[in-house]
Amino acid sequence: MTAVLVIDDDPYLLRALRITLQAHGYAVSTAADGRSSLLAARQNAPAVVILDLGLPDLDGTSVIRELRSWSPVPILVLSARHGSEDKVQALDAGADDYITKPFGLDELLARLRALLRRSIDPEQTPVITTDAFTVDLAKRVVLRDGRDVRLTPTEWHMLEILVRNPEKLVTQQQLLSEVWGPSYAKETNYLRVYIAQLRRKLEPDTSNPRHLITEAGVGYRFRP
Repeated sequence: MTAVLVIDDDPYLLRALRITLQAHGYAVSTAADGRSSLLAARQNAPAVVILDLGLPDLDGTSVIRELRSWSPVPILVLSARHGSEDKVQALDAGADDYITKPFGLDELLARLRALLRRSIDPEQTPVITTDAFTVDLAKRVVLRDGRDVRLTPTEWHMLEILVRNPEKLVTQQQLLSEVWGPSYAKETNYLRVYIAQLRRKLEPDTSNPRHLITEAGVGYRFRP
């Protein structure tokens, strides 16, 4: 059974999610605060985490950063905060997706399935090598000339999506939806900024990129 860790300080929501997820074949563990959730994540190694930002002891973004420091587990943020700033902070901290309360259970389940499809068994995760840089998807490490390249969580998320789809066109809408959320599907300026940052860090010649290719007005393509 797929293990899910649900982190929320609302006991009624925890109970409802436990019942619903178990009914759909998930093995569910729960935590009501940040510190116990980090302990549970280390002990149980969940396949996916559902995390509320409004915890009583630690802010949810702090929990995300701590998790990201040692685990690539997919994180679905579940929060009553509707402001775009909160969403951006959570995604930049390393969250994979964001859903606001109130939400439909069908949507929650669909997002869980999507996160699990994108996650790959570390034993089967490839290392992608180009003539300029190397990406280790299991270790979440990027090397250029043998040296570690420091990427922000958002830069990593964008690069990961592209390198998992070599030679395939990844549309602007797909990138925006997967990295920032469906409500950002028209914010194409975000993509230009972050692609430029990735090229500065990875491409030998940013004016003539060989690996992170722009398909004008449509999307981007990764060429190994």
